[in-house]
Amino acid sequence: MTVRLAIVAASFNAEITDRMVERALARAEELGAEAVVVRVPGTFEIPAALHRLLRRKDVDGGVAIGAVVKGQTKHDELIAHAVARKLLDLQIETGKPIGLGITGPGMSYKVALRRIGNAARAVDAVVAMAGVLRGLR
Repeated sequence: MTVRLAIVAASFNAEITDRMVERALARAEELGAEAVVVRVPGTFEIPAALHRLLRRKDVDGGVAIGAVVKGQTKHDELIAHAVARKLLDLQIETGKPIGLGITGPGMSYKVALRRIGNAARAVDAVVAMAGVLRGLR
């Protein structure tokens, strides 16, 4: 059975997240999964969009894509921790897997560029968990 993914990607740091989306889509295609991409302003907005998308019957799981780069304050830590926690909550609430393709916190722009491949691993996780969860029904 084909896994249908909703990829929600932050537009903030687009030079990074655009490449992450490309990697995620390529990996979904390799795995035979169907994917739709939804853009949101920043990483903080990803959970709200995924919440809406995961309620749909034609979506089996989600992939969150964002790049939380360190600035002069600890704002990156606040965003990354809050979003990660909400994504965990959404998995429990919806019973659908979410792949964490969000890099950071504490990451420089240069390091973020080296972590673009994390988006493909997030797709791998969702496809694998979709199979596991189907087996548990």
